[in-house]
Amino acid sequence: MRPATDTIVAIATAPAAGGIGVVRLSGPRAREIAQALCGRALRPRYAHYVRFHGAGGEAIDDGIALWFRAPASYTGEDVVELQAHGSPPLLQALLERAVALGARRARAGEFSERAFLNGRLDLAQAEAVADLIAAADERAARAARRALDGAFSQRVDALAETLWALRVQVEAAIDFADEPIDTLGGQRLRDELDAARAALDEVLAQARRGRKLRDGWHAVIVGPPNAGKSSLLNALAGSERAIVTEIAGTTRDLLRETVRVGGIELTLVDTAGLRRGGDAIEREGMRRAQAELERADLAVVVVDARDPAAGLAAVADAVASVPKRLVVHNKADLLPAPADADADGNALAVSARTGLHLERLGARLVALLDDGEAPGDGAFTARARHVDALQAAAAELQAAAAELDAERLELAAEALRLAHDALGEITGRVLPDDLLGRIFSTFCIGK
Repeated sequence: MRPATDTIVAIATAPAAGGIGVVRLSGPRAREIAQALCGRALRPRYAHYVRFHGAGGEAIDDGIALWFRAPASYTGEDVVELQAHGSPPLLQALLERAVALGARRARAGEFSERAFLNGRLDLAQAEAVADLIAAADERAARAARRALDGAFSQRVDALAETLWALRVQVEAAIDFADEPIDTLGGQRLRDELDAARAALDEVLAQARRGRKLRDGWHAVIVGPPNAGKSSLLNALAGSERAIVTEIAGTTRDLLRETVRVGGIELTLVDTAGLRRGGDAIEREGMRRAQAELERADLAVVVVDARDPAAGLAAVADAVASVPKRLVVHNKADLLPAPADADADGNALAVSARTGLHLERLGARLVALLDDGEAPGDGAFTARARHVDALQAAAAELQAAAAELDAERLELAAEALRLAHDALGEITGRVLPDDLLGRIFSTFCIGK
């Protein structure tokens, strides 16, 4: 990659007063600018205790300066970190002094972007930096760390190498188009393609789990009006997030709340009650509820425990396509006899008002969401774009297999090329023009 000609600066960390803040510079003039700020020469990979000076020689702060000489730095360029007291005004003064000396304020994610452009990280690893910073728990942090170490990228690169080799074999066979493919090792080629498809399916399954670990699960609370959906959301969230009344149709729009249940991050979406009729606003709320269900991982179907059959009948069609469903018989405290938690073997009886069996509900949610999909110690984080790229590659490999069976070798080779390119988008080996900008714009300034 062509080296950058400018030097960027940003406040990398700005903790509360009393902590340590860091101003980071990267680029060809990073050392020169830092030495002007510090009033002394800097040695590489050495912690210097210095006084930072303003334009008139006045002291800004005392701190530590560290210079990392290119290419042995995070960005692959000269990088200087200025560690100072964590006062925002002091850090801002350091930043502005560096700009006055010739640095440019960094864009969001520009340090990681330069690390990618200089070959220090591939694109999936660069994204893992942001995932590690945003990790909500230890499990997500471990998975992001593994992605940053290259666990995901290595799997993708190995697949890409396999597809490249397959494409070479297919294109070589094109030169012998008059010969049946089976006389040219066609069966071995099919077997290798089948093995590649199986390996890609495994990586795709892991990436889907990694996306859930990064983004959390998406559960939609659905049911007929007055079943207690909003009360259940409030009970799980531990706060009065939703308005609760006895009037049917109170909830008109979607209400989202992120909760942690048994170590799982879960976005709960309260929806309008599903029923026939209602005014125009309520009908729009029901339409939005249906749209939310189309992308839900789990439907929490809430019905009145006094007449669960009627409630289930009202929502059966709406939840039919949701991958996982949990039926909750709410208002169990209103039953004439105490309700057993497992209402009928397939549903859970609770009371959002009194808290009856809510701990069982949390355990059931964890069991449903973690069943067969819990990321283990080898998990890595992934993003929606990674999953999309893997799905595109899988579709192209399916097409390649069909073209190979039909002995349309040119089309099989083209499908293999497209699959290879889809994998390249994950690591940045193949890049649409606007992909970098879209990815790094989501990063923090200074990362």
